[in-house]
Amino acid sequence: MPQGFSRASPVFLVKPMFLRKPVSRANLLCVISLCLTGCGLPRGGPVQQEVLRSAGSETAGFGVVAVQRSNLAKVAQWPHLSKLNTSGWPQGGKGGGTSEIIAAGDHISMTVWENDDSPLLTEVNKKSVTIPDMTVTPKGTIFVPYVGEVEVAGQSPDHARATVQEKLTAALSSPQVQLGVTPGRQNTVDLVGGVNRAGSYPLPDRNFSVLSLLSQGGGVPPGLRNPQLRLLRGTNTYGISVNKLLAEPQLDAVLRGGDKVIVEEDRRYFLSLGAATLQNQIRFPQDDVSALDAVALIGGIAPVRANPKAILIMRDYPASALRSDGSGPDQERMVFTLDLTSADGLFSAREFQIEPKDVVLVTESPINGLRTLIGLLGQSAVAVNQVQATAY
Repeated sequence: MPQGFSRASPVFLVKPMFLRKPVSRANLLCVISLCLTGCGLPRGGPVQQEVLRSAGSETAGFGVVAVQRSNLAKVAQWPHLSKLNTSGWPQGGKGGGTSEIIAAGDHISMTVWENDDSPLLTEVNKKSVTIPDMTVTPKGTIFVPYVGEVEVAGQSPDHARATVQEKLTAALSSPQVQLGVTPGRQNTVDLVGGVNRAGSYPLPDRNFSVLSLLSQGGGVPPGLRNPQLRLLRGTNTYGISVNKLLAEPQLDAVLRGGDKVIVEEDRRYFLSLGAATLQNQIRFPQDDVSALDAVALIGGIAPVRANPKAILIMRDYPASALRSDGSGPDQERMVFTLDLTSADGLFSAREFQIEPKDVVLVTESPINGLRTLIGLLGQSAVAVNQVQATAY
């Protein structure tokens, strides 16, 4: 017990200064209202004016374009981010032959028959000799005994057999030649992954296509989301989706020796933020995703909270995509605004394409802040009643 007090000592309760005199309910509500308006009200995202406040100024650092019919065609011609790192897709069609073509690095095996009592290549009492595993040199030749270097690269196996046999005729009596080819690196293609049986596959002929390779690899597993094809050829990278290739077989490109084909899941995504029903990283479920598709993928906009007149799509362009003639963005950071309350806005949103790593920001309705303030004031009124009750 505190010093100077006893159990018999009277206890005096002192009211706080602001409770010693009656305080009107209106005054308390006014004070609480000022406190609330001076603080940031709780919400899930910004309003449009906050994001675009500095638009048009020299220090803004970004440009703003309204997505509408009047400028939709122009914006559609701007560089597509998903295609900046690829070289399109090579032309499909037939390669020009049904037989394989010998290339440097291939392995040649050859059997020669001689019809002579004194053979040069074969042993006594034997009619033939086999010369195994001759590698085609970088110059495209093989070495044939008693003949020397014979050029075979660029020829079909049958043509090369006839060439070698003709050369041997000058040294042997009526020689007969049989020639076999095992493809080397320049006559094989690699199926790197994303299929049931990845590996290296020889080119059986000059019409061996991408779909043929996928078939030999066991096909694409059904679980891959919008599977994508990447064709690596020299320093170029080509890309297309499996679904598009199947839908348009005329795009089925013929493979060349040394090509590498990769099958992978579509890794493109956009971000959904603000007053959206779903705030998350959203993967592309198909080749092209329109702004209207994006709104559907995020589950629509949050009822009551969201402003359907102000959906912002924020995009970063590389410096190489900038243009001063209107054929591209004039700034690296661009904000595209959507108004889903008008027919023009809805139709335009259906044609405007989302790019990988776009940010789809559903802004808050300005009325939502007022609604929140009114709700907080209602709670404050209850608190005021409790304060007044204890004051008396």
